Amino acid sequence: MKYWLFKSEPETFGIDHLIKRPKQTEQWDGVRNYQARNMLRDDIKIGDKAFFYHSNCTPPGIVGMIDIVKASYPDTTAFNPESKYYDPKSTPDNPRWFMVDVHFIKKFDRIISLEELKQHPLLENMVVARRGSRLSITPVTAEEWKTIIAMRK
Repeated sequence: MKYWLFKSEPETFGIDHLIKRPKQTEQWDGVRNYQARNMLRDDIKIGDKAFFYHSNCTPPGIVGMIDIVKASYPDTTAFNPESKYYDPKSTPDNPRWFMVDVHFIKKFDRIISLEELKQHPLLENMVVARRGSRLSITPVTAEEWKTIIAMRK
């Protein structure tokens, strides 16, 4: 099992949106960065766990936990000309973009802010805490995972 951090803007799709979905499960679509796409396509597997991170808000931070319940498959929003994620170069026969399905595990009692992550000595090398890190999906080490789980109390 691997650990991840999935970022989303809370107004677009926050943890509360996931909680309200049928079976508290939803496809994680719309990723349009090749490095994040490669992780979705090649590395993220059923049973992996992830932190749900609210970005582009005040304060940004980790708000809960999700797990991966369906492995990588083509992101169908790329095929739909009506979608804001449409990509005419992506086709069902030759998909360019991929998604996974995520399931809600837990909403934290408080946000673990980006500032807290940056100030914790065991998290100083965490990808999300690095200057200029903008990827919507990043790996989390087992040590980082355990540290953040302990911080939520």
